[in-house]
Amino acid sequence: MPVLRHRVRLQGCAAEGASLKILVVAPNWIGDTLLAQPLLARLREREPEATIHVLAPPWTAPVAQRMPEVDAVIDAPFGHGELRLTERWRLARTLRANGYARAYVLPNSFKSALIPWLARIPERIGFLGESRHVVLSQKHRLDEAALPLMADRYAKLAEAVDTLPAKPLPATSIRVDPANRTRALSALGLDATRPMIAFCPGAEYGPAKRWPAHHFAALANVLVRNGQQVWLFGGPGDQEITGAIHRTAGWRTVDLAGRTDLASAIDLLSLATAVVTNDSGLMHIASALQRPMVAIYGSSSPQHTPPLGRARIEWLNLDCSPCFERICPLGHLRCLEDVSPERIHDAIARVAKVHERT
Repeated sequence: MPVLRHRVRLQGCAAEGASLKILVVAPNWIGDTLLAQPLLARLREREPEATIHVLAPPWTAPVAQRMPEVDAVIDAPFGHGELRLTERWRLARTLRANGYARAYVLPNSFKSALIPWLARIPERIGFLGESRHVVLSQKHRLDEAALPLMADRYAKLAEAVDTLPAKPLPATSIRVDPANRTRALSALGLDATRPMIAFCPGAEYGPAKRWPAHHFAALANVLVRNGQQVWLFGGPGDQEITGAIHRTAGWRTVDLAGRTDLASAIDLLSLATAVVTNDSGLMHIASALQRPMVAIYGSSSPQHTPPLGRARIEWLNLDCSPCFERICPLGHLRCLEDVSPERIHDAIARVAKVHERT
C-alpha cells in the first residue's frame, strides 16, 4: 500500500474513478489507531466501493497500511502538539485536489480538524471539543458513560449523532508481510524453528503502566528453562527496560528493542506462540495478529482500552486503580508489583490451551 507524500501522487489518486472518497484523520498513538479499525470496518461495510485514505503520522502509518479497509495512507509530518500552521495549510491544499466528500476526525484537538476544514471537505465529522464548532460540520457529543470504550467512541462517528454503534464491534485485524518477516529474521539472526514467547515490556505513557523488569526477567528464566525462546519487543524508548530484563535474566533473552522498524516488529510478533504485554500499542498489534496474549494492566483500565481480540486480562483492580497516572502517586506500584511471575506463567498456559482448542 502506498504512503502518499507528494502532490503529484495525490492528484493522481484524485483522478481514480468517481467513487466516494473518504479521509480519516487517525489518532496519534498506535493503540488508538487500532482501536479505530472498527470504524473503518463499518465504513467499508456501508460503502464497499468507497476509497478510504488515512492521514497518519509516520509512527502509526505502518499499522494503518496493514489494515484491509485502507486504500492508502497519507503522511502527516507533524509531531505531538505541533501546530505548524503553514505546513498544515499546504497539506490541506494538496488534499483538496483529491476531492474527498467526507472526513472523520478522530483526535479531539482543534488542529487535527483544521486540515479537513482548510481542504474544504464538505462533511467533517468528529466530537466537539477545543472550540471545534466552526471546523466540524457534523458534531458528536461524547457521552462517556454510554461509551466507556475508546473503540466505541470512534465507531460512533460512523453513526448519526443520536445513534450508538451496533455491538459487537468488529475485531481488529492486520496483514502480515511474509517476505519482510523472512528478511527481518535473516538480518537479526533469529531462529524461527523453536517456540517463541514475545514480551512487550514498554508503555510509552509511563512506568505506572509497566510490569516491573524483575518480574519479566523471572518469568523469562522459567520459560527458557522450559525450552522456549523469549524475544523482547519495543522501540528505542523501551531499551532501558528491555536491557534491564535482558541483564537480569542472565542474557538468556533476545533483545530486539530499537533494532526493528514497526513493520518488521509486526511481522516478527506474528511468530509468537504467546505474548506477554503491558497496556501498550504492541498489545493492540498482538491482538490484531490474533496471538494468544496475556495483557497486564496497572494504572490504566481494561474497561476503557481493552484489546479487541481474545486475551487474558490480568488486572488487580485495587481500590487505588485505575488512577491513570504516569507514576504511582502512592509510591508502591502494588497494582503491578503484586502481579507475580507465577500468575502470568499460569495465564500463558491458559491462553495457549484456549488457542489450541480454536
